[in-house]
Amino acid sequence: MQDLWIPVTIAAALFQTLRTAVQKYLAGRLSTTASAFTRFAYGAPFALAYLAGLAAWQDAAVPAPDLAFVGWVLLGAVAQIIATGLLIAAVTLRNFTVGVAWSKTEILQAALVGIVLLGEPVGPVGTAGIMLATAGVMLMSLAKSGQGWRALLAGLTERAALVGIGAGAGFAISAVGFRGAALSLGLENPIFAASVTLAWATTLQTLLLGAWLAWREPGQLMLVLRSWRISGLAGLASVLGSGCWFTAMTIQVVPYVRTLGLVELVFTYLLTVFWFRERPKLRELLGVLAMAGGIAMVLLAG
Repeated sequence: MQDLWIPVTIAAALFQTLRTAVQKYLAGRLSTTASAFTRFAYGAPFALAYLAGLAAWQDAAVPAPDLAFVGWVLLGAVAQIIATGLLIAAVTLRNFTVGVAWSKTEILQAALVGIVLLGEPVGPVGTAGIMLATAGVMLMSLAKSGQGWRALLAGLTERAALVGIGAGAGFAISAVGFRGAALSLGLENPIFAASVTLAWATTLQTLLLGAWLAWREPGQLMLVLRSWRISGLAGLASVLGSGCWFTAMTIQVVPYVRTLGLVELVFTYLLTVFWFRERPKLRELLGVLAMAGGIAMVLLAG
């Protein structure tokens, strides 16, 4: 089961692509916060059903959470909500490309957070792979806007860059928090541990973000209810993706999982070049090669 994280991570990346597509459709009908809320509100029932199904199949009782588990899952849930908000804020700023590029440092930050919070160091080959893949995804992000590394470094002290780095930190803390929650259960089956964590996380995020919407955007709650068909699809895609992410991150350290998850961008790039016949930019090609090389090194290390 130790190598199960590889196909599960690839599946997670594909489901994430589906969820993103559905949420882009919802973005024109709901506010940004309400659109994000749909993935939790409509995903929670699927997550709870998934947990119940696994428990029944294994004839196992769902473990009672202790304070350590609640602390870890709350850390992950809150950090993910904050990170999503920061990323949205980065996109709205003037120099948003720099902010989005710096948010891609999530994987590097996850490696540091994993060392600090879980005591999980990454070996030299894995570290080199993470750095190479991170450079690749940042290069691709800059290539789309026509900006270069000079603009990226020059804008490091700008608000967009700081917000982007903050978003990356939030996602890193979130992922490590969810891994910490799953590991704290002490279960032999990582799939079951991940399902317990997923059910708790989505339920908590539904309550937290739902309370925020009720306070700040009460009218959006009714719109979320009315859009139940497409929102339900967003929730299902979200749980399928998150279930795979949580399972992979329970088996393997977070930075390795998140690095392999970049394979989604490699597939998308190849599709645009060979299927849609779009002419590739040199920096995009270099970025894809760097990501592919980084992924290969992480697989070798993992």
